[in-house]
Amino acid sequence: MIAVIDSGVANLRSVMNALKHLGASAKIAYTPDDLAGADRIILPGVGAFAAGMAQLRTLGFVEPLRQVAGMGVPILGICLGMQLLFVRSEEMGEHEGLGLLPGAIVRFPVNGPKVPHIGWNQLQVCRPSPLLNQVPQGSYAYFVHSYYAQTASPAMILASTEYGLDFPAVVGRDNVYGAQFHPEKSQYTGLKMLANFMEMAA
Repeated sequence: MIAVIDSGVANLRSVMNALKHLGASAKIAYTPDDLAGADRIILPGVGAFAAGMAQLRTLGFVEPLRQVAGMGVPILGICLGMQLLFVRSEEMGEHEGLGLLPGAIVRFPVNGPKVPHIGWNQLQVCRPSPLLNQVPQGSYAYFVHSYYAQTASPAMILASTEYGLDFPAVVGRDNVYGAQFHPEKSQYTGLKMLANFMEMAA
């Protein structure tokens, strides 16, 4: 069973449709109680970091997410959901994240390419991971974001891409993973990654 968290700042329909297409058993978690019995958790999100964390606090998800992560339950953050997994963000001030992954969310350089970064980019797989099993080098994925992750360790970067600079596209440490792009909108690449997450050993 996959629990997809309704943080109030995500388009759940496309994520649920992708999981349904893959034959996954999935439910929407509206409250922390809905995480009970979930073998895996997906945290989608769009928009600003501060608003996303505020919603998670209001709905009571922050400590339960930290607890289930500590118990070894696989967690996948998508777009803003990935960014919320990190310790902090510099988006419109300094904001605390879930702290499940070491590092910070920072803005693309002001003298760099236009932001937000919107469109298809190729993934450069950096190291083997069950999450990227059979995802070919150079696969395209769909991105929409203005900030990116600076990880505390290069070993956390499972795949990168380039938009003015190289930045992490897929991250992971232990049972906590994140994709900066939208798997549910990334056709074969995204569906394969979601399928891999479904099959990953808990």
